[in-house]
Amino acid sequence: MEIRLMTIKDYDKVYDLWMNTPGMGLNNLDDSREGIEKYLRRNPATCFVAEGEGRITGIILSGHDGRRGFIHHTAVLAGERGQGIGKALVSHALEALEQEGIHKVSLVVFQENKLGNAFWESQGFAVRDDLYFRNKSITELIRIDT
Repeated sequence: MEIRLMTIKDYDKVYDLWMNTPGMGLNNLDDSREGIEKYLRRNPATCFVAEGEGRITGIILSGHDGRRGFIHHTAVLAGERGQGIGKALVSHALEALEQEGIHKVSLVVFQENKLGNAFWESQGFAVRDDLYFRNKSITELIRIDT
């Protein structure tokens, strides 16, 4: 297995992985080829894929606003879980964010995603009970169920 920077050339394989991972929370704009290409241009050194035997087995999108880091859409192929791929992706992302001067990272996981929540807790990410997560769509987004 190799961990390397994601490029837009990886999009089709990454999107297929996302579509085969329940609970990803994708939408038609932000997660389109154009949306991911924009994210990669803004965050060229912080998004990674795990690749083995010519296929993408894991993905992590991470980036920052100059002050705080954010992690999005992390996934590992179901048959490849438990081999350290997710942990390696997180390690690469955190190291890349630290190289860019970022000291704190946030992410969002759906409450019902027991597997995801257990993974993030094992990686040292704590639940914040003192916050409410709020968002507002500026443009109408269509959710893509996985």
